[in-house]
Amino acid sequence: MLPVVTDPAKLPMLFQDALNAGDIEGVLALFAPGAGMRTVTGEQITGTEALRAEIGGTVAARGKLTNVPRQALVGAQTALLVTDWTMEIDGPGGDRISPTGTTANIAHRDADGGWRFTLLNPLGIA
Repeated sequence: MLPVVTDPAKLPMLFQDALNAGDIEGVLALFAPGAGMRTVTGEQITGTEALRAEIGGTVAARGKLTNVPRQALVGAQTALLVTDWTMEIDGPGGDRISPTGTTANIAHRDADGGWRFTLLNPLGIA
């Protein structure tokens, strides 16, 4: 079980480290119940099982994520986390590809004082 994350700016690096370790449950522990995300294909998914399938697919494709945090804006128990990313991953044809982008993520502080993602958007404003 992940310790309580008391600084929302740490979430992108914790996500990166858990994903790169192939720790699907560790990644899921960073999400609030009912959280969602927009996938890199533009589909919006919600809930633990959909997130597990998406993250599991990334792990199965040998995804290696590099996050570079850009800014963390915090107010009213909510944080906007803007992060530049590169994902090395096996492409559909078996070639290794390295898409890049900027994500705009939202996190919320829970009653226990810990921060968890509520919404991920790896496509940023695209």
